Amino acid sequence: MKIYIGADHNGFDLKETLLDYLARGGYEVADEGDNEKHPDNDFPQFAGQVVQGMAGDPSTEVRGILVSGHGQGMAIAANRFKGIRACVGWSQDDVRTARNDNDVNVLCLSSDLDFEQLVGIMHTWLMTPFAGAPRFKRRIEELDELGY
Repeated sequence: MKIYIGADHNGFDLKETLLDYLARGGYEVADEGDNEKHPDNDFPQFAGQVVQGMAGDPSTEVRGILVSGHGQGMAIAANRFKGIRACVGWSQDDVRTARNDNDVNVLCLSSDLDFEQLVGIMHTWLMTPFAGAPRFKRRIEELDELGY
């Protein structure tokens, strides 16, 4: 699995830690920025860079992780792209359901979370498969029809 990761200024330090953590865990990671911590950078550009990286990747399974102060803005930005299903990960139960039912392919994380809690949420999201039930697939197709 290849993971594209990006962050605004609020999530920059955590992104750097996660890049190393995921690489040590055997994941292929692509850093989509920012490369420096700038207090004036905005989250939409990094959400776009992660999603565009995912869209252009021929790998069979790619996912994205976006880190910001609260995660909500990142999720809003990522969900503007067709084929992207982003959620904010506040708990392991939430992301387990999001993966199982909605095949969520982008996880948005808050830099305010405790690192151990965040790692548990991230691992649950990475390890939970999409159930693939016909009703779930139908709903995902309906979501893609809403996009431009």
